[in-house]
Amino acid sequence: MKKLTAFLLLCGFIMLTGCNTMKGAGQDIQRGGEKLEGAAERHN
Repeated sequence: MKKLTAFLLLCGFIMLTGCNTMKGAGQDIQRGGEKLEGAAERHN
């Protein structure tokens, strides 16, 4: 029972870490796109 509980806690931790990582990556990509858009507008 203790092994199962530890396994479930570990899985939950990995899932939370993964979600935060993907959220951060999405924000970084969005910022990069905004900078590209701004650069394109300045050169028009």
